[in-house]
Formats: sequence, C-alpha cells, structure tokens
Amino acid sequence: MAEEKDKQEKELKIPERLPLLPLRDVVIFPMMLAPLIISRERSIRAVDQALTKERMLLLVAQKKAEIEEPTEEDLYRMGTVAIIVRMLKLPDGKVRALVQGIARAKIVRFEEEANYFLVQVEKATEMPFDPSTPEVEALMRAVKANMEKAASLGKPIPPEVMVVANNLDDPGKLADLVAFNLELKVPEAEEILEELDPITRLRKLNEFLLKEIEILTVQQEITAQAKVKMDKAQREYLLRQQLKAIQKELGEGDEIAEDIKLFRERMRKRKIPKEVVEELEKQIERLKRMHPDAAETATLRNYLDTVTSLPWSIKTKDNLDIKRARKILDEDHYDLEKVKERILEHLSVMKLKKNGKLRGPILCFVGPPGVGKTSLGRSIARAMGRKFVRISLGGVRDEAEIRGHRRTYVGAMPGKIIQGIAQAGTSNPVFMMDEVDKLGADYRGDPAAALLEVLDPEQNHSFRDNYLGVPYDLSDVMFILTANLLDPIHPAFRDRMEVLFLPGYTEEEKVKIARKYLIPRQIKENGLKESDIKLSESAIKTIIRCYTREAGLRNLEREIASICRKVARRIAEGEKPPFPITKANLASYLGPPKIFPELELSSDRVGVATGLAWTAHGGEILFIEATVMKGKGRLILTGHLGEIMKESAQAALSYIRSHASELGIEDNFFETHDYHLHIPEGATPKDGPSAGVAIATALVSAFTKKPVRRDVAMTGEITLTGNVLPIGGVKEKVLAAARAGIRNVILPKPNEKDLVEIPAKLKRRLNFIFVTEVGKVFTEALAREPVAVKEE
Repeated sequence: MAEEKDKQEKELKIPERLPLLPLRDVVIFPMMLAPLIISRERSIRAVDQALTKERMLLLVAQKKAEIEEPTEEDLYRMGTVAIIVRMLKLPDGKVRALVQGIARAKIVRFEEEANYFLVQVEKATEMPFDPSTPEVEALMRAVKANMEKAASLGKPIPPEVMVVANNLDDPGKLADLVAFNLELKVPEAEEILEELDPITRLRKLNEFLLKEIEILTVQQEITAQAKVKMDKAQREYLLRQQLKAIQKELGEGDEIAEDIKLFRERMRKRKIPKEVVEELEKQIERLKRMHPDAAETATLRNYLDTVTSLPWSIKTKDNLDIKRARKILDEDHYDLEKVKERILEHLSVMKLKKNGKLRGPILCFVGPPGVGKTSLGRSIARAMGRKFVRISLGGVRDEAEIRGHRRTYVGAMPGKIIQGIAQAGTSNPVFMMDEVDKLGADYRGDPAAALLEVLDPEQNHSFRDNYLGVPYDLSDVMFILTANLLDPIHPAFRDRMEVLFLPGYTEEEKVKIARKYLIPRQIKENGLKESDIKLSESAIKTIIRCYTREAGLRNLEREIASICRKVARRIAEGEKPPFPITKANLASYLGPPKIFPELELSSDRVGVATGLAWTAHGGEILFIEATVMKGKGRLILTGHLGEIMKESAQAALSYIRSHASELGIEDNFFETHDYHLHIPEGATPKDGPSAGVAIATALVSAFTKKPVRRDVAMTGEITLTGNVLPIGGVKEKVLAAARAGIRNVILPKPNEKDLVEIPAKLKRRLNFIFVTEVGKVFTEALAREPVAVKEE
C-alpha cells in the first residue's frame, strides 16, 4: 500500500503555487469527476491561467454562497487539487469545465494576483491505518448497507456509483465517494474533506447516512398520506365528468360548441381567404375531439380566437380629397414640404387608379430628434382617413417580437406586426415603426432580417407570422419608419424603403412653429387662456438662442411649458393677468441663459479651427485644436476620435509635410517637433472624414503661427493630394454655423447643389466659399501674417 501511494505521488506532481477557484454550494472530493459552470471574471481568469501550465487548480468552497467577490476570510483553508479534463466557453461569456479531483491540499498563503487568486498550497497527507482490522471491515460494510438502504428509499444515487462503492476496499476513498453523492451541506461536506483520518472520516459519514435514512423514511410516510388525498381528487374529477355528461344531455354547458359556433360566424363575416379557412376548419375539427379540460384545448381556443378576430377583409375607405388632405397636413406641421408632397402624390395616384391594386409605400423619415417624425405619421393617417398604429423598435432584439412565437410554446403570441393590425381593426392602417435605427440582434435572431419580408412590396402580400401559420396580406398597409441616422440600418433593409430626410429648423422657422403650434398647445395644457400670457418675438428668439441648442423643438417646447407653469402659479396665487414675457424679464422665468454662442471664440486663435459636424441630434460646430512642442515628429491624437477621423488627421499631416516649403514651414521642423491634435468634449465619441479640412487648417495654423479666422467654419474630406471631397448633412451643418453666429462657411464645390435646401433668408446672411483643393481653404481661413506665440 505504501508503494502504491509513492507511485501516485510520483505520477501527480502538484506545484507549490496554484490558481484558486472559489466554489459556491459544493465541495469537490479527490478522485471525483464533476462539471462546473464558471461565470465570475476572476474565476474564469484562474481557469485560463491553469490551462497555460499544468491544467491544475485548487478548488475551495466559500463559507457563504451569496458573496460575489470572496476574500481570504470567506474561504475554507482545506480544498481539493483538481485537473481540468475539458473546458468549453459558452456564447454568454461563461465557462463550462469538467474537473477531476486529485488530492487534498491546504492553503499555506494567499498570493493574490491582480486578476485572480494565486495560493501557495501544501498537500495534505492522510493518517496511516490498518485495513485488516475487524472494526474497519465492519464500518465499511455498514456504510455500504446504509447507502443501499438510502437508495431504496428514494435517494437519487446513480447505480454505477453503487457498483463502484461495493468494489472499494479503501475506507478513505469510500468515504469521499459517498460524501460526494450524498448531497451534504457545505459545512458538513467540508468537515469530511478536512478529516485526514480515513477511519474517523468513514465513521462521521456513517452518522450522516443514518440521519439521511431517517429523513427519507419520514418523507415516504408523507408521500403515502398525499396519495390518499390524490385518490379523493380523482373521485371528484370523475363526478365532475358525470355532471358534464348530464348537462350535455340537458343541452346545457357545452362551451366548446358555443366557441366553435362563434369562430365560424366570424369566418363568414370577415370573408377570410379560402386557404386560411381550410386551415381553421382543420383546427376546429381537432378542437371538437379534444377534452375540454386538456391544456392543449385552451391553447387551440386562443389560437382560433386570435386568427378569427383579425380584420382579414375589413378596410377603411380612403379619403381622396387632395385639398382637404393638404389642409390637414398644413394644420399639423409647418414646412416639411417634401414629405407632404409625397403623401399627396400617393393619394393622387390612388384617386386616378380607383379600383386598381396599389401597393402601400414604405416611407422612412430620417432626421434629428424633435423635428416631428412621429407626429407626422398621425397627421398622414388623419389626412388619409385611416387608422393609426405605432410600435417602437428601439431595443428590440428578439426576432419573435416581429414574427411571433410558434403556438406550441407556452405563452405564445403573434408578433408586433399582427398585434398592431389587430389593434387597428383594419387591414390598411398607417403603421408607424419608430426608432428603426436602434434595432438590436443577439442569439435569438435578427429582427431587421425578419422585417425584410414585412417591408418588401413583392413579398408582404403573403406575410407569414409564426403564431398564425397562415399567410396574411400586408400590401395595403402604409408603413412609415423613423430613424435618427441612416447608417446603422442594414443596406438590404434600407433598400426596401423610400427615405425622406427631415432636417433641423432655422431660427425663423422655430419662431413661426412656436407661435402657431407650441405656445397655443402649452397654454391649453397648463390651464391658461390666450389672454393670460403674451410672449414677444424677441423673447422667443432669446429662448432659441440662449436656452436651447437643438435641431428639433423639444427643448424649446419644454422652456415654453416652464414659463406657462410659472404664470399658472402666479394666477393661482391671486395675481391678475396678463403677464407679458419679454427679453428683459425672461431670466426671471427661466433663470440665467444656458448657452453663450458669442463667447465661443472671442478672437482669432493660432491652432484653433472651427469645423462643422453632423450628429443624430442635428448639426454642431466642432473646435479643433492643434499645438506644437519640442519632440521627434510624433502626432498625438486625443478627444475620443474614431478610426476614420484618425486617418483623416494622418492624411492631412502627410499633405502638409509634402507641401511644407509652399506653406512656409522650415525643412527640419517635423524632425524636431511633436504635434498634438485635440477635439474638446473628450468624453463624446467623434468619427467621420468631413473634419479633414478643419484638421489640416488647425495644423497649418499651429505650424506657421498664422491665426485661424474665428468667423470662418469649414467642412470637407481631404485627400493625400489635397483635393476636397463632398460630404453629407450640408443643411444641418449650415444651420449649426448660423446658430453659432458664423458668417463664412467653406464647403466642397460638389456640395454647391445642396444649397437648394437652405432657406433663402439664411443664404443671404451667410457667405459660402466653395473649394476643390485645400490650398484655397488655407487662403480663406488663415490670417495673412503669423503672430508671436509664446512656446511653453
């Protein structure tokens, strides 16, 4: 026996230092094989560390399972050295590992690493014993007999474990095997693990076995009593069945027959298509043969109720009065001419085509928040005389939310599309899908892929929801989608839509919208009368300039609502209206101004260029700063820049270096200086190529000490050869420049055609400079002479 132990020790060399894996609610014993699910970051890193070396780690139980990040005091000192037999990383980041215990080991010292627990261990040596004594033999027989008795009383001990236990002649190994399969509590299992005397360990385990047998005996008695009660329940069930048979003879209480009659009546009234009727008849015949109390009966009833309740042939009549539709659209929204023209064109075609089949258009409104995308959908439905349905796709990640669940699942229901049709009660509503650019995808499928069929006019006449299992015609539905940005939308998805851009509003447009829509609405919502409050035009303009900075109107309406609430309070306290709101007294209602555009750049600055950016919230001005310091030609980029913007900076620098002599930069300048490019608001991610010319201008200004004119803003992509390429979002960027008080805007020459969208008043206020190469940008944006700048 001593020789066999020496042989095992030679085969299994346990390192002095091992990664530690804390365990919850389980104690692993030597020679036992156990699967583990590992989810904690430190534990996963411990497994990874073990795999890089001998595949060994120390398994130690926690004293309290609820502790998420255990410390030294939360762990037992005795554990089991185990080897990782197999390891699999799951999609959700967890790790599944199969481990086998090797030997007991005690923690000598914790050597905590930054990412995982590392401990110094000492292998625990079992106490010697004489296996030939009658006491040992009797104890082993008793344990084996008690184990068989526990299994016969219902303890879930696998048969193969019983076979292994009967063939063991080592009391220590027998104790470990029984303890592992007895499902002991952690303190009890740890007590067995820490016991190094095999005979004492087996004796303690026999006590636990006797206690378990006593519990199992009581449990069997309780089960026998419950069976008597079950027999009584079965008797009541039979009586109820007899009662139902009597009711059937009397013609009373046949609920299934009444439901079937209702379903068939709906099928007749709603003129359901023939192929759908055939499927419904099959399901009705199944329902007839089912037991009324069966679980599947309720599922099938719900299915038939849902399908027969849908508005298969019910449609609202379109109002094709073009002048009336135009009036409604103008009442609800100011401007947005492109969208209004598109709706009126659709109504005109419907009017001329009359009885001909006309596919519903798939429109997508793209624009910054607050420009009226969602409310425009309601206006379109009102103008056409159709029902309006709205669903939000923001954060939807499950394909089943679009296509529905198969009805075999518990709690199955149709997808959002069919639910919306049922809610509308007609087959031709105006169906708005909000925030389509915020669709997600995970292991449950891609909702955008499921929407491809819905939004394809060639396919949506036979849309098949998983719950319905039969085709439904969506070709009469007018789908309208909204998004803040077009880029996140999948190209195949985008191809099925007609995109209409809704840009931000100018200051003049905001004043008119506030007068016509926002102020009257807030006066009404806050319980005021029109005569109670008078907002001057100067006050409205001050709110727009000094209290809001947005492409849309949401914050403007919030500020107007705030003024109305304060006026309402003054009236409620007994003061007499009216209350005139002017530029002079505005601060008493809204507090000090929040935005100071005139203080953005008080003077021309060296190394600071004004760029123009286009975000999901509309246009913004972007200050690009560059500075030079002694160094070795390194370019430092900061400000949370994306890869494309970093590449633009590299391209701009390469162009400047290749044209250094033309720009008046010394030959050895780049070998003796470092250059730092920074875009403020460092916490906000920034990306895109359109800042290329602004980056180049800031760098040239820093290199030549020529200030950048503060009244010039610019946008355009730069190439290595100095060409300026066109960009997007021209209207939004021009509006941002106008809001910031900038008078000169440099744009790429190909974008000259985009000025058609700019209001005439705004074009008269701004001076547009069109360029094809970056040299002209430097000429227009930089001062003629350099200024002295103190280097630090």
